[in-house]
Amino acid sequence: MIDVNKVRKDFKMLNIKMQNNQLVYFDSAATSLTPNCVIKAMNDYYYKYKSNSHSADSDISLKTQQEVEKTRAIVAKFIHCKKEEVVFTSGTTNSLNIIAFGYARNYLVEDDEIILNIAEHASNILPWYEIAKTNKLNIRFAPLDKDGKVTLESIKKVITNKTKLISIALVSNVLGNENEVEAIVKYAHKHHIIVVVDGAQAIAHQKVDVKKLGCDFFAFSGHKMCGPTGIGILYGKYDLLEKTSSLALGGGMNARFDDKPSMILKHAPYKFEGGTLPFAEIIGLQRAIKYLVKIGLDNINEYEKQLKRYAISKLSKLDNIILYSANNDSGIITFNIKDVFCQDAGTYFNYQGIALRSGHHCAKLLPEYLNCIGTVRASLYFYNTFEEIDRFVEVCKHGGDFLDAIFK
Repeated sequence: MIDVNKVRKDFKMLNIKMQNNQLVYFDSAATSLTPNCVIKAMNDYYYKYKSNSHSADSDISLKTQQEVEKTRAIVAKFIHCKKEEVVFTSGTTNSLNIIAFGYARNYLVEDDEIILNIAEHASNILPWYEIAKTNKLNIRFAPLDKDGKVTLESIKKVITNKTKLISIALVSNVLGNENEVEAIVKYAHKHHIIVVVDGAQAIAHQKVDVKKLGCDFFAFSGHKMCGPTGIGILYGKYDLLEKTSSLALGGGMNARFDDKPSMILKHAPYKFEGGTLPFAEIIGLQRAIKYLVKIGLDNINEYEKQLKRYAISKLSKLDNIILYSANNDSGIITFNIKDVFCQDAGTYFNYQGIALRSGHHCAKLLPEYLNCIGTVRASLYFYNTFEEIDRFVEVCKHGGDFLDAIFK
C-alpha cells in the first residue's frame, strides 16, 4: 500500500501556503502535481544534453534521440501496444483533433453518424462538431443512465446503420464515472464502427490496456499523470494511423520531397511528429510513467477509493451539500453548496487554502442534465490525505456563511 507521508516528500508544491493557509491540492483532475524526479529528469536534459534529435550526428543529439525512442517504448509497454502505435502530441486535445481532422474527415461521408454523449469534455465534442459541419455528418447523443454513466444499452438506443464512429471518455472528468467502454467497443466492432477513447481522466488512476479495451484510438495527456504540460499521446491501431493524415507538415516527418512538387511522408508514428519535439517534456513523461509504475497503479487506485469513500461518508452527513458523483470509486467529487453559486464557493475554498475547481469543467452540456448552473469539483490523488479531507469537510460545513465571508 501507499505510504502517503513518504510520497508527499516527492512533491515540493505541497509545502507551499495559499492565502496564508497550508495548501490542500484537490485539483488533480485538471492537472496533477509533478514529483521531484520528473523535474530533475527534465533539468538533466537542459543541463547535460540539450540538442535536437533530427539527423543526430553528435553524442548529445544521439542521446536525445535515444531518450525519445526509449519513452515511446515505455509508453507502449504502459498501455500494452506496439511502439510504432505511439504518437507524441501536445496533449489529449491535440490527439483528438488529429483523429477528427486526420482520419474522420477523410473517411466519413454525408449522412454518416457520430455518437457522443453530453458528459464529454469540450475536446471530445468540438472537433466532431466541426467535422460534422464540413462533411455534412449527423451527431447523435447517447443518453446517460441514472448515475450519469454511458452504458452499452445507452449506445444501443442511438446506434443506427449509419453510425460510423463513437467517441467516449473512459472516465468522465465531471461525474467521475467509468463508462462501459470495453463492452461498447465489442458491440461497435460487430457493426464496423470505429471507437475513439478519451483516456485523460483514467490513465493516471488505473491500469489501461488498449488491446483489452479493443479501441481503435486512445488519447491522453502527461500533465494529468504527474508529468509535464505540453506532452500527450495518441495511440492508434497501426493500420488506422497509416490511413490518418498528418496535420502538421514540416521537418522530420517527411522521407523526401522534390520540386514537382511531390513529397513522401515517413510511416507512422513519425509522419505525425513534424518539427522539433518537446524533448524535455517527452523525457519528463518517461520519468513520470516510471514513477507511477513504481508506486503501482493498483495501489493508487485502491488508495483513491479509500479517500473517496471517506470523503463521501463525511459529506453525505452535511445537509448543505448536494453530491453529484457519490456512486463511483474515482477520486472525483462533484458537488454544490446549497444556495451558493459554484464559483463563489470556489473562491471561498481558495481563501481557506484549498485548491479545487468550479464551473462547467469544459463539459458545457452537462449542467442542464444535473439541473444546476455549474458545479464545484474536488479531485483526489495518491498524495492527498484523510486529514486534508477532514479540513475540506470542515470548510464545507460553513457553506451558509460563504457569501458573507466573501463580500464582507
